[in-house]
Amino acid sequence: MKTTTIKLSSIEAVRDFVDIVRKYECDIDLSSGRYLVDAKSIMGIFSLDLMNPIKLTVHSDDCEGIFDEIKAYIVE
Repeated sequence: MKTTTIKLSSIEAVRDFVDIVRKYECDIDLSSGRYLVDAKSIMGIFSLDLMNPIKLTVHSDDCEGIFDEIKAYIVE
């Protein structure tokens, strides 16, 4: 399992992000405050507060490919 923080600041960013994470078999979650949603669900993502960075959790030990593909959305 690996966690990072991401920022999805536009509708296009959300669409592109979901297209990337849907390619992977593992479970991927996004959380903001007390809300937790499936990162592969566009509707779920839009239920979060996207004005602030959100926490991404990948439930897999083999997840480096995901982080390489979404590096444009990762914030430090």
